[in-house]
Amino acid sequence: MNIALIAHDKKKDDLIKFVVAYKHIFKEHSLFATGTTGLRLIEATGLEIHRFQSGPLGGDQEIGAMIANNRMDAIFFFRDPLTVQPHEPDVSALVRLCDVYSIPLASNMGTAELVAKGIEKGDLDWRKVSGNKGADDNGTS
Repeated sequence: MNIALIAHDKKKDDLIKFVVAYKHIFKEHSLFATGTTGLRLIEATGLEIHRFQSGPLGGDQEIGAMIANNRMDAIFFFRDPLTVQPHEPDVSALVRLCDVYSIPLASNMGTAELVAKGIEKGDLDWRKVSGNKGADDNGTS
């Protein structure tokens, strides 16, 4: 599976702790992350992670493009709901794409644990089998 790991500044430590705790799951998959988050995750875990630009510089949009091209299977995006983000339109667009293309999106520790355990059990394998195309049955919007 292709999995994106994203975190706002005040949530980066939480995401790092989470990925360290579930490293046995994440190491089995292809990982993608936005700039600083990816660097910090690599340093903390030693996992191989493809890094995009930072979120405000287009990283969220790069991940969004992967979603739109049926190349992303799950998103772990630890968001800070109490701080205004300068790139909020990009964040909203990414969340919208997850909804349009039925991509599991974990935005907090509780949901992230459920999604990670689902990935571990194979509960998201339907994404591989169905070739999830997005908004409708023939893959068009």
